[in-house]
Amino acid sequence: MKKVGLTLITALLGGIVAIGGYKFFEQKNLNSMSFEERQKLHFANHPISEITASTGNPDFTQAAALVTPGVVNIKTTYPARSARRSQPSSPFDLFEEFFGTPRQQRIQPSQPQAAQATGSGVIISEDGYIVTNNHVVEGAEKIEVTLTDRRIVEAKIIGRDPNTDIALIKINEKGLPFVKIGDSDQVQIGEWVLAVGYPLGLESTVTAGIVSAKGRSTGIIGNDLLQKQQQEMYRNQGGMDPNQVFINSAIESFIQTDAVINKGNSGGALVNARGELIGINSNIMSPSGYYAGYGFAVPVNLVKKIADDFVKFGEVKRGLIGVTFRALDAATAKELDIKDVNGLYVTDITPGGAAEKAGLKPGDIITKMDNKPIYYSSDLQEKVYRLRPGDKVHLTYKRDGKERDITVTLQEEVKPKAEEKTNSSASATTLFNKLGAGFVSATADKKSELGVNSGVVVTQVHSGGLFQYFNINKGLVITHINQKPVNNVDDIEKALSEGNKRYIDIVVITQKGSKVEFNIPIDNN
Repeated sequence: MKKVGLTLITALLGGIVAIGGYKFFEQKNLNSMSFEERQKLHFANHPISEITASTGNPDFTQAAALVTPGVVNIKTTYPARSARRSQPSSPFDLFEEFFGTPRQQRIQPSQPQAAQATGSGVIISEDGYIVTNNHVVEGAEKIEVTLTDRRIVEAKIIGRDPNTDIALIKINEKGLPFVKIGDSDQVQIGEWVLAVGYPLGLESTVTAGIVSAKGRSTGIIGNDLLQKQQQEMYRNQGGMDPNQVFINSAIESFIQTDAVINKGNSGGALVNARGELIGINSNIMSPSGYYAGYGFAVPVNLVKKIADDFVKFGEVKRGLIGVTFRALDAATAKELDIKDVNGLYVTDITPGGAAEKAGLKPGDIITKMDNKPIYYSSDLQEKVYRLRPGDKVHLTYKRDGKERDITVTLQEEVKPKAEEKTNSSASATTLFNKLGAGFVSATADKKSELGVNSGVVVTQVHSGGLFQYFNINKGLVITHINQKPVNNVDDIEKALSEGNKRYIDIVVITQKGSKVEFNIPIDNN
């Protein structure tokens, strides 16, 4: 009898150890998966009934019920500041006005006031990763997410990409409903779509329309980036340099829809009739700032690459061809005195860049990428942005009237170091956002090289953050915060919550192995 009991206990313990080991390795594997791979694993284990696109009278009840729980409301709070007196509107104010981001106050207040704004976001994983727009969270001191069950949770910024107006934030929750990622390459013009978000201060709202166009560029992201470059120059040089050339790094290849989108929809979901995410609503074209028939969403195939990069690398890994070009049409062809009216006319080549190494020259006309015709700049830019340095693209181009083929190996983008300053905060998540930085876990090899047992690598330094102000630059390794070892973003947030409320203690290891300690003061007002 004793032998049987001992056998049962041994078997039970073995089962517990096996299950525990399985769960440990399952979580470890999840952390190395892309968001799309995580979702496929989830739906393989938890299958749902397929929603078929309706024929005859449209019925979106199933798709709306499936998607709505995974779309959240985002409220942002910005540092208190005195507003300036009434002054003329800038055309760039429209970008801020469309979706409720704060504008300069028209009347001088008696005291500095904290500004607030609202937007939307889409949950893409059960552990709290949320995709939204960069302009929804940029510069925010505090980010609060209201879930569909009315819980309010503070969020931290994992990464921001001004070039596409996409940001990834995270809340510390588990078991959340999320929206299934679709395939924006399969979207067809005329297809039914739903826009889901929180417009005009309302609760969750669903509107329907069709896809009106694909690969559309509105210029709104490029104009916003241009304005910021000009402002930065004005601050640094005290005026504008008429000879300065500004580089437009914006990627605009929007899905255009006539589904109603208004202020507050920014960062919300554009889904197909099967309830699959095909885009993140970003902006509208309107003379008033309210819906006037046209809304634009960032394609989800671009969004998921950016989100995966933020988790894996802490920043967007952008591969570059190394060319500047003009999209051809009849007018441009006449101006350049050429016959071709389709394709991209190469105006310049980056010295030492991928294109030069592959043999492209100014005057060449790029006509295809991976055997697909190129008609607009977005046909090339979006596809390349979805790739990473080291990836290869097959280009077809014309030179002297003859078509030729080359393979280009994308090169890594060289980014300038960030600058500026900011204040502090109240909670751990707010403090995390105030650091103004992106992080990724240091590899075992990196820790061994530096002789440390813990560490995260600084992958981004945002303008206006504490890291920028105290010159904690990209590439440095943070081993401890408030005397606590840190190995990931959750460790950082936990260490910030347990530290001294007057300052943040940060231990930095330089690339040469030197140890530097920072005591960053916190403004508790």
